[in-house]
Amino acid sequence: MTKLKAGHDHTGLDQLDVSTHLARDAAHFRRILAARQSLASAEQELHDAVRSARDAGDSWTIIGAALDTTRQAAPQRFGSQVSAAEPFGADPESQP
Repeated sequence: MTKLKAGHDHTGLDQLDVSTHLARDAAHFRRILAARQSLASAEQELHDAVRSARDAGDSWTIIGAALDTTRQAAPQRFGSQVSAAEPFGADPESQP
């Protein structure tokens, strides 16, 4: 999952000399940051939904179909996310 960086700014923006760079509205910058946060939230929701589906007993074939991917690709992406009660590989369909 993508997380926003906290702490020191590594973008280089703190190195800009304000006397040589004209000030601009940061609307585009803020929009990019908001979009990144939305992506992170959506990715978390997707992981939670897959975990819930596995906990409910849905197969990797069904989950793969919902993700528009193969049954092999679904556990490769989300397999480490399944509940501890059902370790990766417990589902015979999870094997490629």
